[in-house]
Amino acid sequence: MEYKAPLLAVTDMERSVAFYEEVLGLKVTLDFGANKTLTGGLCLQTLETWKEFIDGAEVAFGGNDAEIYFEEDDFDAFAERLRRLEIRCVHPVREHAWGQRVVRFYDPDGHIIEVGENMAVTVKRFADSGMTAEQVAKRMDVPVAYVEECLASFLEKK
Repeated sequence: MEYKAPLLAVTDMERSVAFYEEVLGLKVTLDFGANKTLTGGLCLQTLETWKEFIDGAEVAFGGNDAEIYFEEDDFDAFAERLRRLEIRCVHPVREHAWGQRVVRFYDPDGHIIEVGENMAVTVKRFADSGMTAEQVAKRMDVPVAYVEECLASFLEKK
């Protein structure tokens, strides 16, 4: 078995596609009309066809029981852009106990989206503040080898 992609039922395909393009920079990669696949593999399905798939069962939006998770390298720029948009947030930008900065907000149908600072960028941010690899590992509750791997990836990019 192979996992393929998450799929969200949406009430207005055009509105949802526009939202994901504007807010997250995703693009339609496959268009089957009632189903569209966006970059990264996120699939959107019209509510009408989704109801057919589930034999007409009731669909409840905004259950706050799941999220779609993204990471962003330039988290500060993303957070600033998000502030300028009229988006309903679950919560403002916050820092988790392990140091990663995140924001959660709703798409037009009430699905929760989380955008977090890329974990490797979080490692680098702590290292750039003067922390040793061991201190970063302790602060983030991750193995030192993970910290070293993240820092090495930045050196390779130079």
